Amino acid sequence: MTQQWTEAFRQEIEAFKGTITAFDRGELDRKAYKGLSGGLGSYAQREDGKHMLRLRLPAGRLTLERLKFLADAVEREQVGRLKLTTCETIQLHDLSAQQVPALMEAAIDSGIYSKGGGGDNPRNVMCSPLSGVQPGEAFDPLPWAEAAGEYLLSLCRDIHMPRKLKVAFSNGVDDSVHTAFRDMGFLAQADGTFSLRIAGGLGAANPKMGVLVEERVPPREVLYYVKAMVDTFCAHGNYENRARARTRYMQDTLGPDGLKDAYLANVAAAKAAGGLDLDLSPAAVDKAGDGQLSDPRALPQKQPGLYAVKYHPIGGLMPPEMPARLCALLEHMPGSEIRVAPDETLYVINLTASEAQRVLEATSDSAATEFEHSVACIGAAVCQQGVRDSQSTLRAVVDAVREAGIPDGALPKICISGCPSSCSAHQAGAIGFQGGIKPVNKVPMPAFRMFLDGSDGTGRARFGEPAGTILERDLPALLVELGRAAAASGQDWRSWSAAHAQERDAIIAKYDGAQ
Repeated sequence: MTQQWTEAFRQEIEAFKGTITAFDRGELDRKAYKGLSGGLGSYAQREDGKHMLRLRLPAGRLTLERLKFLADAVEREQVGRLKLTTCETIQLHDLSAQQVPALMEAAIDSGIYSKGGGGDNPRNVMCSPLSGVQPGEAFDPLPWAEAAGEYLLSLCRDIHMPRKLKVAFSNGVDDSVHTAFRDMGFLAQADGTFSLRIAGGLGAANPKMGVLVEERVPPREVLYYVKAMVDTFCAHGNYENRARARTRYMQDTLGPDGLKDAYLANVAAAKAAGGLDLDLSPAAVDKAGDGQLSDPRALPQKQPGLYAVKYHPIGGLMPPEMPARLCALLEHMPGSEIRVAPDETLYVINLTASEAQRVLEATSDSAATEFEHSVACIGAAVCQQGVRDSQSTLRAVVDAVREAGIPDGALPKICISGCPSSCSAHQAGAIGFQGGIKPVNKVPMPAFRMFLDGSDGTGRARFGEPAGTILERDLPALLVELGRAAAASGQDWRSWSAAHAQERDAIIAKYDGAQ
């Protein structure tokens, strides 16, 4: 970012000190405060006096410089809770009113900005977490993802959008970033161009796949397409009704074809104005591998002899000591860096076999099975918007599945959102849960709406279908019974679920009808 932009951001932080202090003193209500704090990436937690700060990591890159900041900040400020997010960022929780602006400012020197981390702003631009190193990828889109992120950040102070804007870039083999149903989704293709879908999105109401508006976007022209999306959203988005102020509702008001025509007209206007061409190329991995390694968490890269190590803390809650532990290792592993993935996983990339072994040992607390890689938002115990405590629910079902001895593969990775906001992308999970309530003898009881057969696979994206509403207390028993049934067949979850849908649905119905 330019020096002028950064200085203006520092001034915003200085002014925010008074805002957060006034809120802490009770001089601002929660709604008014949220409207002011969100644009700087901070929200008040449910418990009085505690705050969250979201650190933007463009394309999910946690470079050594950024990792050092994180490790130092956690130790200096005694941060006790770190949350990996499904938008490839990191949240610091349980902060005081004094810590929040101090951390915002300290992060700047490491290239980390919280500006636009919340509120009606362009959010962290996402990218396939193994871009540049993943076998089979069309090409590495990371440079264009970072350029789009910087461009959006540079203008977010000057635009007023109806709501947030989420942009994602896929390398063509991994679409965990959900280009099929983002506000903007760039999908890398073998011919070196991007296909582009717009105006997709999740949410309890009206989830939509994106509209295919261009099949061959030249990478050099990416910013024209980004600018056109901002212009289209500002022109046709709903400023009156926040519940309908997301880009996906433009499919309803304009129709898919009308939206495409309006958008492409703005693309043409942006290109005519010029000035946004990009001359970029992916950085080469200048490192030689040595040795071989066989471990389910050590993934061979497309660079011979190099590995990426997968680390998934349960629920995306990273132990506070982990940044310092990883920093101490990566300082002596040239060329390595960390990527934050949309499923709350960290990938440490560009490792030799011997380096990968050391990272594996340092991250031995990682999830061990596909089911333990499940995704959960921070939950209602922390988030003031939450309805159910998704983190405690995840811990309960993981403990139950472990105790029951359900074999790996018999249950899929599940996605748990504590409310309708879809922070875990539960509609795209093989099994998804959305927090809510269920009347039992006219008494509202904690419950989760269940979804089945969602997918975020490249070229196979689909939303899950509602499958019932399960009382929170019954979720562990339901998942154990489903896992046992799949295991007894000798099949993994996907094969069993497809071949034994009637048996699966009968098990779910038993719990759906529980009172």
